[in-house]
Amino acid sequence: MNQQDLLTAVDCLNRGGIIGYATEAVFGLGCDPDDGDAVRRLLELKQRPVDKGLILIAADFSQLLPYLDLEALPAGRLDPILESWPGPYTWIIPAKPEVPVWLRGRFSSLAVRVTAHRQAHDLCLAFGKPLVSTSANKTGEEPARNARLLAEQIGARLDYILPGTTDGRANPSLIRDGITGATVRPA
Repeated sequence: MNQQDLLTAVDCLNRGGIIGYATEAVFGLGCDPDDGDAVRRLLELKQRPVDKGLILIAADFSQLLPYLDLEALPAGRLDPILESWPGPYTWIIPAKPEVPVWLRGRFSSLAVRVTAHRQAHDLCLAFGKPLVSTSANKTGEEPARNARLLAEQIGARLDYILPGTTDGRANPSLIRDGITGATVRPA
């Protein structure tokens, strides 16, 4: 990966931009999760209602701690979550009360993942915190699986597309409930 491309992406995020970047299976759209204006722009671009909530991806578990209420997890439930990471496993975990509605949606929880995708990991590491991660498409349309398709579909509405490739996974991440372990979305 080109270091300058990574720095350009981080600079864009720091300025409230929306970027496209590769993840495990598809290209994602991302922004600073703490920038409400950026998140609202991203939701408008996707035509996604705010009440659905969003996923955060991180380089490591420590980046997610400011957003999660781990005390609300039943005893023993954190271990299987941590054992699944890094990897294409998204968990729904109780959120701290101060986590904004633009991330949680109508829920009191937050969907989070510690990514195993090398470039997405490095991006979160360089940014210094998690990223919003939602598939690169308008709601109901097929997500882009490469940078060329992303540029054709919605590239004009993005502030930057980080050159990269997916890990080639066929399906987006498995989503499971952190409290019960139940599958919410199969992989």
